[in-house]
Amino acid sequence: MTWQNWARTEQATPARTATPASTDEVAAEVKQAAQDGLPVKAIGSGHSFSGVAVAPGVQLLPDRLTSAHAIDRTSGLVTVDAGLPLHQLNPLLARHGLAMEILGDIDRQTIAGAVSTGTHGSGERFGSISTQVRALELVLADGTVVTCSADERPDLFAAARVALGALGVITKVTLQCVPLYALRAVDAPMPLDDVLDQVDDLVATNDHFEFFWFPHTTTALTRRFSRLPGDTDLHPMSAFTRTVDDRIVTNIGFEAMLRVGSRVPRLVPGITRFVTKAVSARDFTDLAPNVFASQRSVRFREGEYFIPRAALVPALRELKTWVDTHDEAVSFPFEVRFARSDDIWLSPAFERDSAVVAFHQYHRMPHERWFGVCEDVLGDAGGRPHWGKMHRLDAAEMRERYPRFDDFAALRDEVDPHRAFANPYLERVLGK
Repeated sequence: MTWQNWARTEQATPARTATPASTDEVAAEVKQAAQDGLPVKAIGSGHSFSGVAVAPGVQLLPDRLTSAHAIDRTSGLVTVDAGLPLHQLNPLLARHGLAMEILGDIDRQTIAGAVSTGTHGSGERFGSISTQVRALELVLADGTVVTCSADERPDLFAAARVALGALGVITKVTLQCVPLYALRAVDAPMPLDDVLDQVDDLVATNDHFEFFWFPHTTTALTRRFSRLPGDTDLHPMSAFTRTVDDRIVTNIGFEAMLRVGSRVPRLVPGITRFVTKAVSARDFTDLAPNVFASQRSVRFREGEYFIPRAALVPALRELKTWVDTHDEAVSFPFEVRFARSDDIWLSPAFERDSAVVAFHQYHRMPHERWFGVCEDVLGDAGGRPHWGKMHRLDAAEMRERYPRFDDFAALRDEVDPHRAFANPYLERVLGK
């Protein structure tokens, strides 16, 4: 049976598919794959746009690895199976008065998939989901089961929190959670030039700040979140507003307009201007998981680069100039977020506070030229691509961007010398 990711950018026909329900069953599958001479790969929910989760040999599905093993409300430490999706984990935590410190803008990923690719949200004081990890249980290439943390096998821990599945199969994740909290969300349009002129203040004065900007327009759609205690009186978005904005305008209506735009590209600039004006300003308060996550049903292609904070404004102005002086129809917005530096060897935010620029294109429209321009500009700014998003870089170029790349490669040689967990994407970005 052929597997495809959500974006339909990657597919594979595995030699065998398995659905292990325990660590022991995962270990048995890894050992059997070695005996059969097949590579083995655990996949998540298929929300990576890159080939990181492609499994041409033995594909391990996460569907039965979804249990919670320990929830300590006092310490905030929570241990769950690797295959538990975030949209199931969040309400489980809430029932115990806990929450994840930060989340990305979708919640369909499994916890192991989010950790392995460095999934992140936005906020200069907050790192990626991987920075919330306190311990990992992994099955190594020889079938042995190990646990790593800051105190136990610290080098493996420093590498495995963003490891693309290259070091072993994650079976359990221990997270440092925080008391349940609410977010006040204020969504409002601003002139793009004003956002770029004030971006440092906007980031510093909000717990979480991000903005969307459609090329062909001069308006940014800003999002500002303020953290509030979990017992705050909630004023969630009305059902009417959620239906109009999140279903009709940005999903159903947007899809319909882009189908037309894909056939008549000259209409795309007008479509992006219409959508920018149609999205309403909003001010609501809800529990954090209900605010962070958004509905995404329109299929698209995506790339994303982490660049130094100081490089953000010049890079965006250069990309705007390119759009304004070329005839490329760009149908989807930039999404700009911010992330705190960390010490994880292959994290795109390694030892660097970052602005994170995501670029997109509707899946029915050509993306290659536009993505190439974005990669040129953001790469020249010192950018590191998100491992789960589309990019063209290889191992030699990654080595230049990651100071601990060779340390990761040496550790990989130690724990997986025969490349039990390899696939074509890992061979390209990490080497054979």
